[in-house]
Amino acid sequence: MIEFLDLKKENEPYLDSLAAAAREVIQSGRYLFGSRVAAFQQELADFQQIPHVIGVGNGLDALKLILRGYVELGILKPGDEVIVPSNTFIATLLAVSANGLKPVLVDPEFGTFNLSPESVTPHITKRTKAIILVHLYGRICWDGRWKQLADDHGLKILEDNAQAFGALWRDIRSGTLGDASAFSFFPAKNLGALGDAGAVGTHDAALAEIVRSLGNYGSSEAGNYKWRGENSRMDEMQAAFLTIKLKEIDQRNERRRTIAENYLDQIDHPEIILPSRPSEEFRLSHVWHLFTLMTTNREKLIQHLLTQGIRTHIHYPIPPHMQPAYAAYKEEVLPVTEEIHQQTISIPCRPSLHDEEIEQVIRSVNTYPG
Repeated sequence: MIEFLDLKKENEPYLDSLAAAAREVIQSGRYLFGSRVAAFQQELADFQQIPHVIGVGNGLDALKLILRGYVELGILKPGDEVIVPSNTFIATLLAVSANGLKPVLVDPEFGTFNLSPESVTPHITKRTKAIILVHLYGRICWDGRWKQLADDHGLKILEDNAQAFGALWRDIRSGTLGDASAFSFFPAKNLGALGDAGAVGTHDAALAEIVRSLGNYGSSEAGNYKWRGENSRMDEMQAAFLTIKLKEIDQRNERRRTIAENYLDQIDHPEIILPSRPSEEFRLSHVWHLFTLMTTNREKLIQHLLTQGIRTHIHYPIPPHMQPAYAAYKEEVLPVTEEIHQQTISIPCRPSLHDEEIEQVIRSVNTYPG
């Protein structure tokens, strides 16, 4: 069986290094606020070429803390509107709502599954204060027009970089293009921990200072609590693991590109729509966290691939505006999002796939009876 996700195989190349790192952390007796978190934050900052990186508990916390930081700085206030893509994972909306802000949902483009300045502009009002760009499925949601749009309307641009770690727009990493960015190191991500972990990245020293304090109960010095914060901290064990895996992220992302390009070159079926391929100039702008197909009879394709020994996954079966948690949005007219959520299916695109397995996936998709 070709598994959609096999974390055991993904982590096998690092097994000895991870075990040694775990032993070192255990023997150090220091599990929080230690040298390994500090070292990983610096290595991540160097990798991203960004001055401030703060390790936090997970990707959702990263987004929440960025928005909370802007509230504390007086840049945002409860009731302000934040534009988000309507086809994102629900965590993007949860972070906005948690800070008393209003998510404004906007349909993405077909092909890229990302927002465009053209789709966003009609939704900007006097209450709009920020846009969260989600680099969905690993493709950078960026061009030079976003900065101009933000400047014209006085908006903050935040990046939800959970799925696009290591991607490049020209020579700039995703997660450094906007005002602040949220990283998730959930185990299934391109750079995955062996548990939960996340990070905030920003050029803004004032925001970084507040985020660091908010994640530590609101304290910047022992016993002094300036804000009503929370507990969201990266631990020493996850930092040690991530430091090891960061060294090979570009090679592993390149393997994902190779797999995706094989799919794009060789999958050919009249009832299956493939994602659009970035131009050669922007080939590095996609790290293919997910490779998603679209078809009108998704369940039939899922069952066909299962009979061929291939597991798939649906990201995500129900869009946020149709979730009970966001019932107030159920009347929103979002046809592109609904079509995407009804028709997408993700096929295996993990670096541990063997060439023969890639060929089997291609052959099986092409022989789908439709």
